[in-house]
Amino acid sequence: MASEEQRTPVERIVEKDIRDGPGIGQPLSPHVRQYQRTLEAYVASSAPPRWMERLAEVDRGIERERRRLARDYEAMRQRHGRDRQSFAQRWRAYAASRRYDELNELIRQHNEWYPIERKLPWDIRTRDYVLIHGRSYRRPELGEDWILEQFPPA
Repeated sequence: MASEEQRTPVERIVEKDIRDGPGIGQPLSPHVRQYQRTLEAYVASSAPPRWMERLAEVDRGIERERRRLARDYEAMRQRHGRDRQSFAQRWRAYAASRRYDELNELIRQHNEWYPIERKLPWDIRTRDYVLIHGRSYRRPELGEDWILEQFPPA
């Protein structure tokens, strides 16, 4: 048997299953025969699945940016007082300057892979994946339009 340093992470993880399983030449129990014992099955059974982790990352990222924008919006409104035109101009410039490259890449991955990973059924009438709890699984990419929709300069 290989030393601890020479074994791969996968070998260390599944060692217990191998050690506790039946000996060589002994039949597998009915319980064990019900499940595939492959690396793919082992990885697929891990929790939480990647789509769930990605969705949580996306939703946390969007909420974090919404809170940050709310703080900046209020601070800018207070700075400009009653000068609405100046505020609107500065807020639009601020919205145009914001970058969300990493979060938008994660959102694109989610929008592309979520229906496949979740095995969502196809709605023949709409020619799209079914809605989840009455809404689309897609998340909007963040940018100037999203900011101005969430926090209008008017």
